[in-house]
Formats: sequence, structure tokens, C-alpha cells
Amino acid sequence: MLKGKTAIVTGGSQGIGRAISLLLAKNGANVAILFVGDETPAINTKKEIEEMGGKAIYMTCNVADFNATKEAVDKVVAEFGTVDILVNNAGITKDNLMLKMSEADYDAVLNVNLKGTFNMMKQVYPIMMRKRSGKIVSISSVVGLCGNPGQANYSASKAGIIGLTKTMAKELASRHVNVNAIAPGFIQTDMTKAISDKAKEAATAMIPMGSYGTVDDIAQTALFLVSPASDYITGEVIRVDGGMAM
Repeated sequence: MLKGKTAIVTGGSQGIGRAISLLLAKNGANVAILFVGDETPAINTKKEIEEMGGKAIYMTCNVADFNATKEAVDKVVAEFGTVDILVNNAGITKDNLMLKMSEADYDAVLNVNLKGTFNMMKQVYPIMMRKRSGKIVSISSVVGLCGNPGQANYSASKAGIIGLTKTMAKELASRHVNVNAIAPGFIQTDMTKAISDKAKEAATAMIPMGSYGTVDDIAQTALFLVSPASDYITGEVIRVDGGMAM
């Protein structure tokens, strides 16, 4: 489905990002994995892609750093020739009630989640505009649609991604570049494993389908949005939340 295409996945070595990287590679895409922190998951993800016959590279990139994102995209173009797909998945949380939330924690989350998405879009924008084709998918969240106590910074960043997605979709539509977002609900990841059993029960009670989603649920939606099957869809926010935010 994606043979000959090149995809960049930010935060692509673990969790949802890893699942997306593997699925895009399985469907023929060359994958550039951007990450920060421990290199081991990136090495393992690259190895898995190569074992299935795909091509992958990985590199450290703090998406909040504008110059770092430019360098990363330049390296991808040097390696694979172009960029056809961008998946903005990198994100962090620093949860607290606003009463206790520091300015530094608010800024850190906005810088990675929202400014990082802007930075990556900015770097691939001229490439896709010139090619007159491309797919951009950004991972938002249901809390960007409905809010959540203790997540003022995270909710604001994810709501901002939705506004950014719709604006870029309108700017790039005439160039046949599709820009969409996914709003996951509660997904089984290392982050949610750390939640107490009591909190998990309370969260599950909010989900009409009665269970957490999986990283593969998000990856399959991302695959749809970067594939030719979604060529007439742009500016959309697809909830993958078991009905939580309907």
C-alpha cells in the first residue's frame, strides 16, 4: 500500500509511535524514527523493520527545537530522497491541577506537543507543497476535545493540534496534501500501566465499549489516513476512544 513512500514518525520508537512505525514499514514505507532518550527501543524498532524486509533509519531529535527538526528532515531527504508522510506522535505529560502546575511544566508540554508539531509541519510543508502530494497525521487526544482535570497543559496542547491540523488542511488542500488528526482515548501503553487500579476502573467506566484501546488500534487508523484510501479526507479528527467522547 505504501511501497516507495518515505515516512517520518516522531516518538517512533516506543508505544503508539513504535506500532505506527512497524505497520507503515509492513505496508512498504521507508521509515525514519525520531526519538529522544534511550536509544535501545529505536535500535530494536529499526531491527524489527529490517527483519521484515523494510528500510529504516533512526535519529535523536527534540521536536521542540526548530533547528533540530530541520536537521532531521534534511537527513531523511538525504537518505531517502523525499518525505511523503509525517506522523506527529511525540508527546509528553506533566500533569497537575492548575493550582499546583508550574509555568515550566506548562511550557514544557506545549513546547513538545504543540510547538513540536508545528516545527515538523513547517519542515515538510515546502517538500510536500512542491511535490503536490503528501499525508500529515498528528496524534491529538480526546482530552483536547473535552478537557480533563489535572491536564490543563496537555489538554491545551492537544486542542491546539486540532486547530493546527484544520488550518494546515485548508492551506495545503489545493496542493493535494491531506492533513488529519487522531484523538485517542485511553490506550494500553507504558504510561497507562503506571495508573493505579482504582484510576483504571474509573477510566474504564467512562468508556461505553468497556475497555482500553491498543496501540494497534491507533496504528491502523494512522495507516488508513496515510494511505490512498483517505485521499478525499482532510481536516478531520478521528476519535479512537471506544465511544468515550461522543
